[in-house]
Amino acid sequence: MNFKTFIKAVGTGPKGNRDLSFEESFEAVCQILKQEATQAQIGAFLIAWRVKLETNEEFKGAIKALKSFIKYKEVPDSLKLGYNFDGRDTNPYLFPLYEDILDNFFKKNSDVRRLNLVISGDFVQPTKNGISTKDIFTKFDKGQYLHYFDRVEYLQELSNLTNLRNEFGLRTAFNTVEKLLNPSLSEYGVCGAFHKPYVSKYLEMFKDDFKSITVIRGNEGDIEVFKDSKFWQKEDGEIKEYDFCLKDYGVSYSKVFENITLEENLNILRNYDDEILNLAKFNVALYLLFASRVDSLDEAWQRLN
Repeated sequence: MNFKTFIKAVGTGPKGNRDLSFEESFEAVCQILKQEATQAQIGAFLIAWRVKLETNEEFKGAIKALKSFIKYKEVPDSLKLGYNFDGRDTNPYLFPLYEDILDNFFKKNSDVRRLNLVISGDFVQPTKNGISTKDIFTKFDKGQYLHYFDRVEYLQELSNLTNLRNEFGLRTAFNTVEKLLNPSLSEYGVCGAFHKPYVSKYLEMFKDDFKSITVIRGNEGDIEVFKDSKFWQKEDGEIKEYDFCLKDYGVSYSKVFENITLEENLNILRNYDDEILNLAKFNVALYLLFASRVDSLDEAWQRLN
């Protein structure tokens, strides 16, 4: 189908716009990934599509297209940590600390099934010009519990759109669907949501790709938490909401950065204090719960300590 058809469908205004079918969304994204459309056409389509507001069916078509290009490599017994690809600027990444925390945990809790954590990364995407998971992960030695997937290797076609996405500097459908793509074929997945309507979208869009999905309201709409928050899971067809309070677990954190630098983040990770360590432990406790390694957050915290 001519790519102009897709632009016309989403970019002719309120009276002329229409939703794309699953098949049309699949075809449009395939053409984008192959760069069969011009850069101008791709940019026009992505912005108009976002303004129209994408439907779940359109998102599902886009996800199918992206999955058809992925190079998979299974990581058994794993949880996919669906970090945002637009970077971090007000709080540090904590995930390099998870390696030793998990190592100590499983040495003391041999009755619990192993859990690997999978993190994807790429060059930073719009809208923030923050630190990416790729920036952090490449500065630490490879461990046995943390597994890094570079999108340049497993989905180069999407990575190749980085310059174009940065040129117009706005969020697009790719920001929504890229977080929970599953190149590791993980059983479990977790991603963040800042706006509550996206909770049901994520739970619906990726339900066939994971045994269980959790959506959490983390820092900057990401998955790591630095303060009291909540998460959502779908159980027996109903979305359940769960709150948690850090002080109930003796965890506190108050520092907020303005445009944290890579050097500041690395310094925190290499010279961490008890406050940061406890915060990292609490996040691991959440992931143990999300991957059904424990029955409750209280159990996870008790076992970790």
